[in-house]
Amino acid sequence: MRRFRITVGGTTYDVVVEEVGEAPPTAPRVAPAPLAESTGASARIAPPAASTGAAGANDVASPLSGTVVEIHVAEGRDVRQGEKLVTLEAMKMNTAVPAPHDGKVESVKVQVGASVREGQVLLTLF
Repeated sequence: MRRFRITVGGTTYDVVVEEVGEAPPTAPRVAPAPLAESTGASARIAPPAASTGAAGANDVASPLSGTVVEIHVAEGRDVRQGEKLVTLEAMKMNTAVPAPHDGKVESVKVQVGASVREGQVLLTLF
């Protein structure tokens, strides 16, 4: 078993991974992609990039599929980098989506209770 500590959306998780067997000899072996650069005891996982054309430079995309449980900002509001914009729930866990940079909320594209998919635009900053 291998132990890992990962941080997703500012929340740190301790994870234990158990290898249960070898891949069948006929299956090609692929080297795993690196998770992220390690900074001390925790690794940071970058949010997945949105599909090409799905999000513009000022759009804030959902890092995961889930349900919008809270919207912390309104259109026209100034926000600071790292400030909580939206809270998503997936698999009974809440994940805060922070502002990637300082700006002003131009438009909110989702509402509380909406199901969102990974990469979907939640709001736009300018």
